[in-house]
Amino acid sequence: MRGTFKDPLVLACCVGAGAIVAGFWLIRGASAPAWGAFLLAWVAGALAYRFHVRGRTAVADAQLQHRRASEIALATVEALARAIEARARSSRTDIRREQAYAVEMAKAFGMPAQEVEGVRMAALLHDVGKLGVPDHILTKKGPLTPEETGKVRVHSQLGADIIADVPFPYPVASLVLCHHERWDGSGYPAGISGSDIPLGARILSVVDHFVSLISDRPFRKAVSRAHAIEALWREAGDALDPVLVARFVELLPSLEAAFATGARPGMRLHATGATGEHPRHAGVSASGASVFDEIALAHKEIYALYEVAQGLGNSLGVADSMGVITEKLRELVPFASCALFLHDTIGGVARCRYAIGTGAKQLRQMELRVGSGLIGRVIVTRECRVNEDPGDDFLSIGVPADGQVLKSALVCPLIVAERVIGALAMYHTEPEFFTEDHHRLAMRVSAQASAVLHNSVLFERTHEEAVTDQLTGLPNNRFLILHLTRELARARRLASSVAVLLLDLDNLKDINDNYGHPAGDRALREVASVLRRAIRPYDVVSRCGGDEFIVLLSDCGIEDAEAKRIELQQAVDALPFVVRGTQRVRLAASIGAAVFPRDGDTYEALLAVADQQMYRDKGQRKRLTPAPSGIPAASDTESVADVDLRRAAEGVL
Repeated sequence: MRGTFKDPLVLACCVGAGAIVAGFWLIRGASAPAWGAFLLAWVAGALAYRFHVRGRTAVADAQLQHRRASEIALATVEALARAIEARARSSRTDIRREQAYAVEMAKAFGMPAQEVEGVRMAALLHDVGKLGVPDHILTKKGPLTPEETGKVRVHSQLGADIIADVPFPYPVASLVLCHHERWDGSGYPAGISGSDIPLGARILSVVDHFVSLISDRPFRKAVSRAHAIEALWREAGDALDPVLVARFVELLPSLEAAFATGARPGMRLHATGATGEHPRHAGVSASGASVFDEIALAHKEIYALYEVAQGLGNSLGVADSMGVITEKLRELVPFASCALFLHDTIGGVARCRYAIGTGAKQLRQMELRVGSGLIGRVIVTRECRVNEDPGDDFLSIGVPADGQVLKSALVCPLIVAERVIGALAMYHTEPEFFTEDHHRLAMRVSAQASAVLHNSVLFERTHEEAVTDQLTGLPNNRFLILHLTRELARARRLASSVAVLLLDLDNLKDINDNYGHPAGDRALREVASVLRRAIRPYDVVSRCGGDEFIVLLSDCGIEDAEAKRIELQQAVDALPFVVRGTQRVRLAASIGAAVFPRDGDTYEALLAVADQQMYRDKGQRKRLTPAPSGIPAASDTESVADVDLRRAAEGVL
């Protein structure tokens, strides 16, 4: 009540009532009854007070509506800013932290209240111009090209243009425009420097720099607080106002404490004085997921699919292509293991060609009949299967995957030109793990990957055919030259030796003439198998054409080369070759050896020496014993039983 009479409007009402009473007395004279004057004064005062209360209520209502309108405007701006940040896959905590720090810095430097509000709004809207920057640039993990950098730099000007026509009661557009200007004048868009940059924009630059460093970004991980402060000091005087940097570092502990206790995401002070928000107003969908997280996920999906397409365009082999696919697919569809099965139309089976994750070793052993098991059914039906138990497939290898049972599978067919080339399988140790979103995204990736994987298979097949002898499956002469060139370079560097053995099958022509070329081809294949088994895993045997083979032995000196020559010769001699029914022909080979660096330092020189040694060996063998012939004579042609008896007598069997 005491405060009421201090109100100027109440005092004015009282004075007005007194003036009415005085006028009444003057008009009616002193003889007028006193109660009439007082009644008139009371009525006048009551009316005046009533009008006053109504006026104050109207003012309070107007102020409340103004505050609510301001809150709605701020919430709208904040929602827009958070959506933009979500599009760039940033945390909404970042933008609130940046706003809180910038406002306190503005207050610390004594900025007027209107300008502080401008900083508050600019902190939310400074990156609104990123709406005009393509997603793949904003989320690119590698360095930007000059063209991409130019695209990013337009966001300051674009942001200022977007909000230029918004009637903010405080400066905002100029802060948005200048928040990427640098203290030394090398910033953008105008290249202004020093104190010509608005104070609010300089504050935003410092705060934005720090918050960005301590937050995860698509192109790098967050750094520690200490490293972020060091980075601020390094930029002081170059990109950032050194005075602001010093003040920010000084205030940082109190800024962090205030933000941690009073500026948590999703909390805001309402006109009623209560804190907190309804979940729907806090950006939480009815399903419980943040709508801003959903925006971020949508753009994450787009970028992951873009990266898959970009990565697949740079890969050639199946392993390279699957490496790209699994790396990017894991971001969209979490899996315990992933495998590629290719359809062998001739054999009617699906073979695992690539696998990573849980049970990868067992997955690589899988060979499934088309039509049976989960993989086989997908290839036949051409339909994706979700959350089915892959246990039937693992029965083919008889062991659990790394001791963990894979309980759910998501398998998509790989289709090229209406033909199923295989299946892409994702597994998880939890049952019913994969969702409809996982299904949708896996189908998108599979559709992208099908043609690329098909081309990868063709590329590998073509490459293999280019360096492989089609008859024996051994490397051909082209591969041998490339490999020997590398081995000679390595031997020079390490001062080691390399041996080249040239082998000639003595009686191939006779076999071809007497039993036909199919028999001669079988003889070459069997000799190739003997040679492959007789060398070390890192040595190479190749067919260089006709009846000649070349064996390349790394780190092999003269004595070892001679021992290996005799071993290979005896292995070929001991090989009984069936030519017709139970009839076998004894094969024989002449072999010459050359060793780097004693006999030469080039492929041609070594091969020439080995060729000379091979013909010398052939001549010596002819003088000592008649060379075996493909002609069916008693001396060189035996039945299966005769061969077995002879080999038993010689101690071979």
